Amino acid sequence: MAFTKKTVRDIDVAGKKVIMRVDFNVPLKDGVITDDTRVRAAIPTIQYLKEQGAGIILMSHLGRPSGEGPEPELTLKPAAEKLAELTGYDVKFVDDTYGEKAAEACAAVKPGDILVLENVRFLKAEKKNDPEVAKKLASYADIFVLDAFGTAHRAQGSVVGPAEYIPAVAGFLLEKEVDTLTGIFADPDRPFVAVVGGSKVSSKIGVLDHLIDSADTLIIGGGMAYTFFLAQGYSVGTSLQEPDWVERAGEMLKKAEAKGCKILLPVDNVVTDHFGEDAVGEVVDSTQIPDDRMGMDIGPKTTELYCEAVKQAATVFWNGPMGVFEIDQFAKGTEAVARAIADSDCTSIIGGGDSVAAINKFGLADKMSWISTGGGASMELVEGKALPGVEALLDA
Repeated sequence: MAFTKKTVRDIDVAGKKVIMRVDFNVPLKDGVITDDTRVRAAIPTIQYLKEQGAGIILMSHLGRPSGEGPEPELTLKPAAEKLAELTGYDVKFVDDTYGEKAAEACAAVKPGDILVLENVRFLKAEKKNDPEVAKKLASYADIFVLDAFGTAHRAQGSVVGPAEYIPAVAGFLLEKEVDTLTGIFADPDRPFVAVVGGSKVSSKIGVLDHLIDSADTLIIGGGMAYTFFLAQGYSVGTSLQEPDWVERAGEMLKKAEAKGCKILLPVDNVVTDHFGEDAVGEVVDSTQIPDDRMGMDIGPKTTELYCEAVKQAATVFWNGPMGVFEIDQFAKGTEAVARAIADSDCTSIIGGGDSVAAINKFGLADKMSWISTGGGASMELVEGKALPGVEALLDA
């Protein structure tokens, strides 16, 4: 499915200043970046703009600052340094975003220069899409480029704002994300198997509905499986559950049957008496979960069932873990499914969030066809929703 908005290829950037919204929301530990995936993802567009003779001003958020001013532990300086390290480019950083210091630094940007502004969310008005924020950011440049797919679903100042005042186009990452995630549903190679995990049915209701319409097989794991068990009349003990969504889960099972989409639910589970690193797991059938136990992972029979379905797939979309993969003893189901996807010949699309964390934990990133950089954005796209950041760009 072809991208319908203009990209950096469609606009003359030579000698122009470009302000580009990237997603440098990277994990930090003691001021050091522990995963530079998102910085790497922005490099192709940055490289292209530099080669074309543009002056480049980069902006991003990092973490969840209060919006009341600078917070040193959430500065973007480490991201600027990482970009310089990865590219070998001279990357400047200014510890300001909307003030005189930032304005002067942007005014000094020449063709080929790269400048990183401070965290856009140090000002509360950014998240509210305040027009003054948008005007200020737009005033720094001639062209706006959106390449932050991870925030494209948010109508915020640095994501949609500058498009009101200067020409706005997509970067290569945004283009590829949208093309890949919409294309998989437009015309997937079949069998198309979707694997959806995570904690809650309520947070993925639109995604599940859309997948029932398009997938041949829908595999369900994680905490959400227990709400589906309740819909089938099973007891789930102290497992994560959403009683208000039991009826809706039952309707989905009926819809899938009517549509010819095969839904696979766990047939056995690893359960324990409490949540924690020291918890001891035992395997029980899905119909036999004791009242004082909670599900933490899919069991060995389910793992085999799910891996077999994945092996037969031509296309796999995966979003959400099969269990509490952060605790090693309850990560076996998630790891096995991840390895089955990695080892198969299928086109594999990993839909952001915890799935990416799992893929990275197991060292399988290089074996996947596409790993989305945006959790919430990828889910909204899968649901068929329009992304405000993309809608604000110039039509191709």
